[in-house]
Amino acid sequence: MTGPEDLERLGWQALSSGPESAVAFYDDVLDDDVRMLFPGGLLLAGREQVLETMGGAPWDSHRLTDLDVLRPTEDVAVVSYGVEAERTGAAYSALVASVYVRRDGGWRLVSHQHTPR
Repeated sequence: MTGPEDLERLGWQALSSGPESAVAFYDDVLDDDVRMLFPGGLLLAGREQVLETMGGAPWDSHRLTDLDVLRPTEDVAVVSYGVEAERTGAAYSALVASVYVRRDGGWRLVSHQHTPR
């Protein structure tokens, strides 16, 4: 069974492979009611809005560090880590936190936030 920490890694791989891979992956993983918060005050609310934003250029490289999983209950997981990434020559560094809830035997992403560093 794929755990939440595996889904985070697979999500970055999909985002590094291109828009089609990203949409296919997140269409499978997103909960119906999801929130994503990104630098610059960007708030995405709901799976349709999130999927619509997946058409951008893929990441050229990424590296996740210090990945940690907190399990407040058996069916909730908070995955946190640092990311160093690059896209079209621009470096990106952030602390990331994602919240997953287990529904119908699978993990669904309900919240995802980036804090620049």
